[in-house]
Amino acid sequence: MKRTVPLLGLVSAAVLALTSCGLGGTTTNSATPTAQVPELRPGQQVSIVFESYNYGLAGPWTDTFNALIADFTKKFPNIKVTAQKPQGNSPNPATDTISSIQNQMVAGHPPDIAQLGFSDLDFTVHQLQAKPLDTLFGRQAVQQNFDGARFHYHPRARTLDDWDGHTYGVPFVFSTPVLYYNASLFTAAGLDPAKPPVTWQEVADYGKAINARTGRGGVYIDCLTKSAKDWCFQSLVRSDGGRVISEDRRTLTYADAPAVEATRMAQDLVTTGAMPKLAQKQGYEAFARGEIGMILETSAIQGTFVAGAKDKWDLRSAPMPRFGDKPAVPTNSGAGLHILSSDPAKQRAAWELIQYLTSEESYVKISQNIGYLPLRSEMMTDPAVLGSWAAQNPLLAPNVAQLATMEPWVSLPGNDYLQIRDGMMDAVESVVFQGKDPQTTLSAARAEGAELLPAS
Repeated sequence: MKRTVPLLGLVSAAVLALTSCGLGGTTTNSATPTAQVPELRPGQQVSIVFESYNYGLAGPWTDTFNALIADFTKKFPNIKVTAQKPQGNSPNPATDTISSIQNQMVAGHPPDIAQLGFSDLDFTVHQLQAKPLDTLFGRQAVQQNFDGARFHYHPRARTLDDWDGHTYGVPFVFSTPVLYYNASLFTAAGLDPAKPPVTWQEVADYGKAINARTGRGGVYIDCLTKSAKDWCFQSLVRSDGGRVISEDRRTLTYADAPAVEATRMAQDLVTTGAMPKLAQKQGYEAFARGEIGMILETSAIQGTFVAGAKDKWDLRSAPMPRFGDKPAVPTNSGAGLHILSSDPAKQRAAWELIQYLTSEESYVKISQNIGYLPLRSEMMTDPAVLGSWAAQNPLLAPNVAQLATMEPWVSLPGNDYLQIRDGMMDAVESVVFQGKDPQTTLSAARAEGAELLPAS
């Protein structure tokens, strides 16, 4: 695999650009609350429950996080961590997280610490009662964790879990949509693997060629099902000049022209045979087996792709395609770590775990084993940490480059936000894979969703 742009240069440029442009979200206010949670006494035994959707994903995810928890236990033998996946049977365990915690709250024993998606932040703060970290431990302690021993938190990540002037969680992992592709299938289809598609029209052309000449699937866009949630669909719509909700979060806009056009584009891929009709898990597993030429996917699945391609086919990556001359606007996937416990000892133990899981040491393992970018992105410019590894892994380059133009995954408002989101994605799925009319279907879903919005 050849690289045309040095990765370390991309990282440095991205960090410089991000420092100057910042990210949406709420910056913390200047007041410095007093820390209320005492340190654990020497030898004080504490048990905490950590709920993370990582434990519902077999392979690199589960293996890596089991190793991280084991390392943490060695450092803090007085803290027992019970790690669990969300209760539920969804193909994507992340979609079970909110209902799982709600059910445990009703039963009176919610987890003490939970990994929760950025799009769940409104509900996490107001209904799951996540605790403001700057109030529990002091603003200085929270800032020190973001600053790190040597490597600062990424400017695009720093405020993703801020709300109403407080830091309610520490952003943990995220990615942007990356176009992974099977260069071996490109060659078999007579396509130049050194020139991946840069527009969605080119994706359609390449996909049809791969299907016609090899009998394999051309492309799979993992943004179009309810299981996929809406982080990537938001990116598609933003890239076509629209939004799924207005900037003031009061009006649903996913039946406006950009969303309709993006959904029709994906429907056409299915109609022409360029994209197979597959559920989310079926799609990324088929690509890992070498049965599909391209996939738009989070880097969270990169480890699965690397394992599947090893010694069998040539795995490469490219930036998210654009619509014509419009610039692509990647949004972030991922989640932050939040404390739900009201017990001071458990809160302190959970804070120790959060600091460890977002440390430089942990991000080395998370990045190398899974494919997520370390949120302390300067680690990728230091040859003694992740610099050499990053330089040897060109799959990272598109993700790194897209950080400079990344926009946040928008949290839908109100207690019924999941019904709104699921209704939107059900409509998208029925348009793309069942052939329903894009405008009519999305308009009907928007009308239903509008009834669930909170009163302004």
